[in-house]
Amino acid sequence: MIDIRSDTVTKPTEAMRKAMAEAEVGDDVYGDDPTVNELERLAAEMVGKEAALFVPSGTFGNQLALFTWCKRGSEVILGEDCHIIQHEAGAASVIAGVQTRPIPAPRGIMNLDDIEKRIRSIDIHYPSTSLICMENAHSAGTVVPLEHMKAVYNLAQKHRIPLHLDGARLFNAAAALQVPAKELAAQTDSVMFCLSKGLCAPVGSMLAGPAEFIARARRNRKIMGGGMRQAGILAAAGIVALRDMTGRLEDDHRRARRLAQGLGAIPGIQVATDRLDINMVFFSIPALATPEKAARFMELLKEKGILANPPEQGNFRFVTHYWIGDAEVDTIIAACKRAMDQIQ
Repeated sequence: MIDIRSDTVTKPTEAMRKAMAEAEVGDDVYGDDPTVNELERLAAEMVGKEAALFVPSGTFGNQLALFTWCKRGSEVILGEDCHIIQHEAGAASVIAGVQTRPIPAPRGIMNLDDIEKRIRSIDIHYPSTSLICMENAHSAGTVVPLEHMKAVYNLAQKHRIPLHLDGARLFNAAAALQVPAKELAAQTDSVMFCLSKGLCAPVGSMLAGPAEFIARARRNRKIMGGGMRQAGILAAAGIVALRDMTGRLEDDHRRARRLAQGLGAIPGIQVATDRLDINMVFFSIPALATPEKAARFMELLKEKGILANPPEQGNFRFVTHYWIGDAEVDTIIAACKRAMDQIQ
């Protein structure tokens, strides 16, 4: 099957499987796993932070950041369409016990005035503002310019509020903006990035930031049940991901653009060309307005060996990744054209 549901579906490469099989391990909760220690050192170095921590997932890493930065009952400012709000099951209220204050963020960009207006003054009636969160690359398929990140970070520092970056696809953003990942991370106090989105590692994400923050996060990881013992088997794949896979993401971006061009040439398919910064192609099909017609479209793709997610709020999303080459792109375009011909 050609799986374009997400870049989380990537299976580990042969190099990763070999590294996992040969990994030296120890009990990471005791700090004894040399492979985890090496992954954390490498991750911190690549994003220019003092320390890093290996965690099971991106949602875990984001929620661990909130749990570590924020006092219970405080408030977090973030974009209304960001992953923490939309796709983390309301965890901020459950784990960190914080109130989220979402604001409009078209293309992932929060207006500076909107942010500043929502920073709470001292009043017994108000929750305190404990954190500002950004997302780059954004899960809507766009990237936030470096200059805007700098402006938001300067605003956060002015008000002495820490800034956390959901950088699940940090290296995609870096590739799209043609800057080192550490230059984006420099505009943050903490950053989470995934090893299993597009980088092919089977499990895991990293949370990076100041050494004192990571020390507190390590204890909070234990509270959240994230001590993974002999995790070097997983960390070994993460090391390969960071060393070998971060530099090839532009290939996925190029194929996404090629896929978008092919889909856009099919009558009835409307591609969102303003959301093509990374490896995601968003499009709508007005003729498939009913759930039944959309389901039929998905069935026809599956019959041709293509796995895709149904539309969300009227938009389809196809995601390219390591295992989607030029031949697979051609197959997807042809299958979509045949499906459209059969439905209309």
